[in-house]
Amino acid sequence: MKAIGYYQSLAIDHLESLQDIELPAPAVGPRDLLVRVKAISVNPVDTKVRKNMAPEAGQAKVLGWDAAGTVEAIGAGVKNFKVGDRVYYAGSIMRPGTSSELHAVDERIAALAPTSLDDAQAAALPLTTITAYELLFDRLKVLKGGGAGQTLLVTGGAGGVGSILIQLARQLTQLRVVATASRAETRAWCLALGAHAVIDHSKPLAVELKAAGIGEVDMVASLTQTGQHYAQIIESLKPQGQLAVIDDLPTLDAMPLKTKCISLHWEMMFTRSRFETPDIAEQGALLAEVAALVDSGRIRTTANASFGTINAANLRKAHALIESGTAQGKVVLAGF
Repeated sequence: MKAIGYYQSLAIDHLESLQDIELPAPAVGPRDLLVRVKAISVNPVDTKVRKNMAPEAGQAKVLGWDAAGTVEAIGAGVKNFKVGDRVYYAGSIMRPGTSSELHAVDERIAALAPTSLDDAQAAALPLTTITAYELLFDRLKVLKGGGAGQTLLVTGGAGGVGSILIQLARQLTQLRVVATASRAETRAWCLALGAHAVIDHSKPLAVELKAAGIGEVDMVASLTQTGQHYAQIIESLKPQGQLAVIDDLPTLDAMPLKTKCISLHWEMMFTRSRFETPDIAEQGALLAEVAALVDSGRIRTTANASFGTINAANLRKAHALIESGTAQGKVVLAGF
């Protein structure tokens, strides 16, 4: 089967940083779906793994976690899907990635794709949707329909996770949602997704919040550059506020949180699949819930750039855009 992989960690402008390769079809486990991949999207984790995780000598590593496609075969223990089903999902970081014609995924972390979206539009959603949903409801413990009178600050609101988090918070809670963006186009994007207000994260957050008449907030979803904004986040949070973090930090000193009794929450959407936690199926369930929200018109896809067919050259372009830090919404590729 066709796939895109790499043999050594290289800068994305190197022609061998991602290569077109041929691999055997994956083995299918008892709980697995064998999916013919129709579309994928690219996330920051793809670029981080490529830059920092060199494969074993002579072995190719295939990246990619988001996918939409059609079930071609099922394992003996599969209960919820059949051959021919159209699915979308974010795969496990412990298994080969989705940048391949065929991909095996545990049925518990997959769901039927939204019928109102094409494959590329659907592939844009899973990883960021799971991250945003778990952050909001599992980590910050916001109740569905709750949050009245409280304010959520979303840093990096125009990114992949921010773009879906804004929508989930607006559609499923009563939170006031304030996003951060530093360009006119990303500000407009956040407002179109439902943010009540947008402030500029290139300026001190606490100052920007006060200028907007908002003041301190109850919770912060810090999605990027947490280290850079850390002091301002703490200043912006109310006493006994909550901070949820997703980005990679070399260190994080929690002591500055003590005075205000700020609680710290980490969100890592790969945890359930990596450790096969007892509640692993919650990821498939939440993707099914979001598919219904999409098909009812309450949630929209976050796909915002299409880089053509799934091949090494186009995937290198997508990685370069992600690494530039200027991506808005999600980058998608479709077809082999």
